[in-house]
Amino acid sequence: MVSLNSFEACRLLYNNPVANESDGILFRSRLLSTARRMGFSDGRRQNMALVAAELVSNQVKHAQGKGLLQIWQQAGPALDLVALDFGPGIPNLVLAQQDGFSTANTLGKGLGSIRRLSDESAVYSVQPREDSKSKWHGSLFWVRFCLSGRSGVKKDAEIPGVFGKKIRLGLFFRALAEDRYNGDRVYMSQDNGRLRWLHLDGLGHGRGAHESVENLAGCLIRGDTPAAVLMQADRQLVSTRGAVAISCAVNIAGKSVELTGVGDMSTHFYTAEELQNMTFAPGVLGKEHQTPQSATLTFEKRCTVMTASDGIRRNWKYESFPGLFNQHPQVIAYLLGNIMGRASDDQSLCIVNIE
Repeated sequence: MVSLNSFEACRLLYNNPVANESDGILFRSRLLSTARRMGFSDGRRQNMALVAAELVSNQVKHAQGKGLLQIWQQAGPALDLVALDFGPGIPNLVLAQQDGFSTANTLGKGLGSIRRLSDESAVYSVQPREDSKSKWHGSLFWVRFCLSGRSGVKKDAEIPGVFGKKIRLGLFFRALAEDRYNGDRVYMSQDNGRLRWLHLDGLGHGRGAHESVENLAGCLIRGDTPAAVLMQADRQLVSTRGAVAISCAVNIAGKSVELTGVGDMSTHFYTAEELQNMTFAPGVLGKEHQTPQSATLTFEKRCTVMTASDGIRRNWKYESFPGLFNQHPQVIAYLLGNIMGRASDDQSLCIVNIE
């Protein structure tokens, strides 16, 4: 059973910079109209408006005019708010999230209220360092409202109706120039104790690339192993532009990850505080390519697997984002997607955390 199609599940609905309080008016208007369309109750929309006001206020006070606000629709369905800035960062996150703490002579209830009013939330922050070559310092605030949820539910709850409690998912899919067509795609399924996905990047961009990767969900049904899934995709892509792809299978009980790929995409495997980076055999599915080689990785307690198209730059350093891979995978996706995405291509990240 195919449980997720990224084109339907993950959509960027709003993306604008914020420099003053007036910039928040459009943000809140778009948020509330989207929430109404999705079916959120009046009370939930009021909570969203309060959270949105806190995010805007925080960026105006602390981000030095270098921030942006985003609204995303995600699987669940869920509505995500993202506030990303290039400011000085937060010196003490634990203290900052306590009621009554303030560095701007205010009541200091913002971060605590965000946590209480949402279904899930997280903050990730990096301060500038003299010895760092990182391209980014600042803060990212992630806030999620689930359509079937309510404020006060247990944090880090599973996405309703998608996967179980041991699996957390992060998606980032953004088309070149905000085009309606996106040549990057993920199909995902869960069956018999395994989570499997096929991450594709159609050659080029626009409508042709988008159409190349449509209707490939059946490859997960017809292929039992990652190599077999790629073989099915290879056959189906012959009459198209072609695509590069990664196929992954996580055996949850067996604590193992099997993966294979073809073309210019990358995988990152994080466990036991170590990050392994992998690339794949050159070529294009549906055209010419070398025989893909499969790899099997194991983990003991938890792991995070990230697959990325070449729309995400690879020259980022793990050390530049301390503790990032211990965050919720959606935080990882939003940060790396926004910071390391190429403006000249479709961009996509699929991040899965298994515990």
